[in-house]
Amino acid sequence: MAKKHLVDTYFRFLNLAQAVQALPSVPKLDAAEERLLEALTAAWHAGHSLTVTETMALSAAGAPATVHRKLTRLRQEGLVSVDESSTDLRTKTVIPTRKALDYFEKLADCLEEAKRKQG
Repeated sequence: MAKKHLVDTYFRFLNLAQAVQALPSVPKLDAAEERLLEALTAAWHAGHSLTVTETMALSAAGAPATVHRKLTRLRQEGLVSVDESSTDLRTKTVIPTRKALDYFEKLADCLEEAKRKQG
């Protein structure tokens, strides 16, 4: 029975997350952009900002050319920024913006709501 509750909670979370992703204030991301944003933000949350070079090497979002396109799109959507203080492009770090952190906070709220409805 415990697993059924977890499965129910997970699907409640997915439904709530889809509602958040449908909000007009949330940029429409494709799957690769979503994975890249998650990878960048997870690294940042763990205390490690990825450089542009490290980001390009992430296989989660595809080939380096694809990652570059997706990174550019995330920048255009205001979800990540690149530290422009360094003169060496290879050492510029990619940082999630407040907009990205707000998005993940909304998803975390969805998880809390899904867990609350369990009981």
